[in-house]
Amino acid sequence: MTRTWRPPGSGWRSEALVLLPERRASPVRQLALRGGIALGLLLAVVSLVYLDRDAYTDSHDGVVSLIDALYYATVTITTTGYGDITPIEPHSRIINALVVTPLRILFLVVLVGTTLEVLANQGRRMFVDTLWRKKMRNHVVVIGYGTKGRSAVATMIRNDVDPAKIVVIDSSGRALGDASRDGVAALEGDATRRELLQRAEISRAREVVITMDRDDSAILTTLTVRRLNPSAHVVVACREHDNVSLLRQSGADAVVTSSDAVGRLLGLSAVSPNLGNVIEDILSSGEGLEVFERLAKPEEIGHSPAEITKERVVAVVRNKTLRRFYDPAVAELQTGDHVIVVRQAPEE
Repeated sequence: MTRTWRPPGSGWRSEALVLLPERRASPVRQLALRGGIALGLLLAVVSLVYLDRDAYTDSHDGVVSLIDALYYATVTITTTGYGDITPIEPHSRIINALVVTPLRILFLVVLVGTTLEVLANQGRRMFVDTLWRKKMRNHVVVIGYGTKGRSAVATMIRNDVDPAKIVVIDSSGRALGDASRDGVAALEGDATRRELLQRAEISRAREVVITMDRDDSAILTTLTVRRLNPSAHVVVACREHDNVSLLRQSGADAVVTSSDAVGRLLGLSAVSPNLGNVIEDILSSGEGLEVFERLAKPEEIGHSPAEITKERVVAVVRNKTLRRFYDPAVAELQTGDHVIVVRQAPEE
C-alpha cells in the first residue's frame, strides 16, 4: 500500500498504486527516515558547540548555554546565521570549517534534496499509474499469486498472452515482488475490496483468474468481480468440491477443484503410472506435450479433425459451443472454428 500526497488540509491518503516495476517504501516512511537523519546531524552540532562552549561568545551576555548551543546549531545548519553567537578560538573556527560546514551541507542534502526526490518519485509513480490504467483494456486480472497464480500466468505467457496485459493482485509483498520479477504489473491489497479491484480496471478486464487460499474469500471476490464486470470470463480455483456450486452461483464461468484434480491424478497414477505421467505431462508447461487452442487454418477448412497432422485434435469450438472430436456435428471444420489440440510443447 502506498501513501500519496493530497492538497493542503486533506493530509496523506492510503491509495494502491500499480507496481511498475519494483516496490518502494512509502513516502511517509522515507521522509521520517530523512527527518531522523537530519535531527541526528543537528544534535551532533549542538554537542560540538556545547562541549566547546568556552570557545564561543554570545553578543548578548558572552556566555553560551545549552539553549544557546541549540539556537546556534539551528541557525547555522540551516544557513540562517544571525551572527550573534560566534566562535572566537582558532580551534573552534577550524572545527566549524572542517566539521560543522560539511554537516550543514549534508543536512541540506538529506532534508531538502531527498525530500524533493521522494515527492518527485511519488509524482512519477502516480503519473505512471494513471497512464497504465488508461491503457488497460481487455486485460487479464490474476487474483492471488501463489503457486497456482504463478503457474497460470506462466501458462498464459507461453500461450502468447502479452505480459503487459496481465495485472496481479495479492496481499503479500513477497508475492508482488515475484510478480514484478516475472514482468507483470501488480497491486497490493485485499482483493475483496471494491476500491482495489477498480484500480485494477476490473470493469474493463477480459479474463479474471482467482486463485485464493480460502474458498470463502474466493466466493466473496467472485461476487464482487461479477458485480463490477458482468461480461468478463471468470475462472476460479476451488479447494473443496462442496463449494463449486456456490462459486458458480456467485458468477464463476469455470471452476477448477484443486483437491479433485490432484486426487484424480493420484488415482490415475496408482492405476496406471504411465497414464498418470501422460496427464501430468499435458498439464505441465514447457516440455513434452501441451494442450493448445487455436483458430482453424484456411487449409484445414472442409477437412475432418482426424485429418490434421502434427497435432491431435481433441475438441472443436463452434459458435462458442465445445464439441468433442468424435461429434458428427464437427465432422468437417468450418471457417471460424477453433480447435483444441494436443501438440508438442515449443522449445524455449
